Amino acid sequence: MLFRKLAVFLLALTAISQATDLRVDHATIAGRHLKTLRAEFAAAGIRTQYGGKHTNGLTEMALASFADGSYLELIAAQDPQKGATTHYWGKFIDENAGPCAWAIRPENLDAEATRLHANVTKSGRTRADGVQLQWRSATIGSEPQGTFFPFMIHDETERALRAYPSGKPTMPEWQGVARVYIAVRNLDEAIKRYQDAFELATPQKSFDKSLHAESAHFDKTPITLVTSQTGWLADRLAQFGEAPCAFVIATSQTSHGRSIHWLPINGMKIGLLN
Repeated sequence: MLFRKLAVFLLALTAISQATDLRVDHATIAGRHLKTLRAEFAAAGIRTQYGGKHTNGLTEMALASFADGSYLELIAAQDPQKGATTHYWGKFIDENAGPCAWAIRPENLDAEATRLHANVTKSGRTRADGVQLQWRSATIGSEPQGTFFPFMIHDETERALRAYPSGKPTMPEWQGVARVYIAVRNLDEAIKRYQDAFELATPQKSFDKSLHAESAHFDKTPITLVTSQTGWLADRLAQFGEAPCAFVIATSQTSHGRSIHWLPINGMKIGLLN
């Protein structure tokens, strides 16, 4: 009996550690024109700051950063006329997909990459003030980086330089990115893949009226899987495949029992926990 109790306790600790590793580092929103994206978010009350050009020569970004260190990344083509066709998020960028990917920041990227058979690559960007940023990232699964599964990131330079270009959050009055909604074709298959990857407990299933979708939320994580055979979500799945379709920002540290207010940002699903 004592052994069984100890085993249950150790399993619970494992679940807690996995959930902690799944906290959002940042969530990515794609569009063809960065100036347009920034103007749309500004009109909705979300302040962004230019973050610089990526070393891939294809994309640039701006970000809205929050009190907990997470941020929204607005990513677009450096040259909107040419687009970003060859980028792994090229379709999302060129077709103004909005939510397209998300990242987590595990304590040990190399160990997690080995466990998940993830390929580690180096990347970076140069801030407008000339500061060079470098990081390593790892793509989980066969889908484009950060779409079905989050990608993992580890900073080689100080993380605060990446998250806070001006030395502080652009939106300190809001807590951070709290929920990621991932559009999937088959809910049960997607649940199993997440459970196998991250040793998650059985999720809570329900019908999400605000998104008109069947949903499965993994407790103590930001992850909610959603699916529908009709409507906007079915259309999005057909156009972009399995990937994030909505992000929700917590406006305070208390997020339980509160409703989501969807912001009017050009049809994107960006919500606030009110």
